[in-house]
Amino acid sequence: MSVVIDAHPQSHRLNRTTVFVCGGVAVLLASLSLAISVGAVPVPLGTVWGVFANKLSPGLVEQTWSQGREAIVWEIRFPRALLAMMVGAGLAMVGASLQAVTRNPLADPHLLGISSGGAFGAILALLHTGLFIGLLTVPLLAFLGALGATAIVLGVSRFADATSADRLVLAGVAVSFIIMAGANVLIFLGDPRATHTVVFWMLGGLGLAQWGQLIYPLVILAVCGAWLIAQASALNAMTIGDESAATLGIPVARFRLAVFVVGALITGVMVAFSGIIGFVGLMVPHIVRMLVGGDYLRVLPSSALVGAIFLLWADIAARTIMAPEDMPIGIVTGLIGGLFFVWLLGRRRG
Repeated sequence: MSVVIDAHPQSHRLNRTTVFVCGGVAVLLASLSLAISVGAVPVPLGTVWGVFANKLSPGLVEQTWSQGREAIVWEIRFPRALLAMMVGAGLAMVGASLQAVTRNPLADPHLLGISSGGAFGAILALLHTGLFIGLLTVPLLAFLGALGATAIVLGVSRFADATSADRLVLAGVAVSFIIMAGANVLIFLGDPRATHTVVFWMLGGLGLAQWGQLIYPLVILAVCGAWLIAQASALNAMTIGDESAATLGIPVARFRLAVFVVGALITGVMVAFSGIIGFVGLMVPHIVRMLVGGDYLRVLPSSALVGAIFLLWADIAARTIMAPEDMPIGIVTGLIGGLFFVWLLGRRRG
């Protein structure tokens, strides 16, 4: 009896990852096309990409569509779909990173209160401080709120000696409730005529996406996402344990704090433009690890890809389930994420 030993397992993993990424990009483009096409006013796929081609190079495609449909495609649905991709990618990368540095499979910017802190900052800017530095006011205060929530969660976990994974999540949930209570106080004290705007932040939605504002989440996602991917080897070491990471020369406490700050920055900016969208950072990394393994050099970009696809489809569902009305996307992700959370708890028990 002979035993065949695979001498190239690494090359097989790389080939599998390459196939996964190429297939994911194809699915992402198809999902983007469908997200722009469907809605209260259906638009043929040929028209969608015809408008896109003419915007890149005027006159490239003969215009057979009305100005109204062109406005729907270019001014409303295209920026909305791109924002969905960026928010999904950002939240998924943050969730994967938090799960590494906390060694907590349940870590998520929503469950740890980071999203609630971002919403608190955004509500404070919208109802009380005003846009005192222009359009950057809301993202800045959302980041500061997310960073403050992160600091509070870390402080509470240290005070309560909540070093285990489950206790850290409980500390995050408790802080999230407290921060949302504060946000509700801000709403109560604010102008009643502006409360309909705040509902957007509480339930999550992408309907306010505009071309001129997409540069902010794009830059933050590109810079912070590149930094996280560059730290893939350190994140791999953190999943083993603090002592093992320290023996490899990683300043554990400082690195964990840096990841939390970067995660707060991404989450705060995304929340500033999309509202509270939960469970994306919890679900996507687990799905990705089942497909590409646990190496964070593959997990992080794959999480960004799957997160973008997931939120595009969540937005499609939000716009079609109650058409012509738009359901808040946070309801869709909350429903799916809650079911996934229950399944994950059952899987961990088994």
